[in-house]
Amino acid sequence: MIEQESKALFSQRVYQLVKQILSGSVKTYGEIAWMMGKPKAARQVGQALAHCRDESVPCHRVVNAKGQTAPGFIEQKQLLMAESVPFLEDGRVDLCRCRAKDKRGENHG
Repeated sequence: MIEQESKALFSQRVYQLVKQILSGSVKTYGEIAWMMGKPKAARQVGQALAHCRDESVPCHRVVNAKGQTAPGFIEQKQLLMAESVPFLEDGRVDLCRCRAKDKRGENHG
């Protein structure tokens, strides 16, 4: 089990990475975990974002690997649409068209 201090540090690292996602782009929970060097921690990334109270962290720019928005985060789709994030007919984010790239121009996850 992650100790409370480690959990707080993990969350802060997640928030720092999410703050780098530009408007109109998204990343997946798995991509954030991969960027942290913890490729199996996608679920923990989601938990950190679910508990984020810092409005400067654009949590709405993180979706699951299928492009689905977070359950219970009703405003997420509207926020993404306001940033011109494209959606597929089935309601998922079009990851092929709006996935954020890292500094080398690569996608991960």
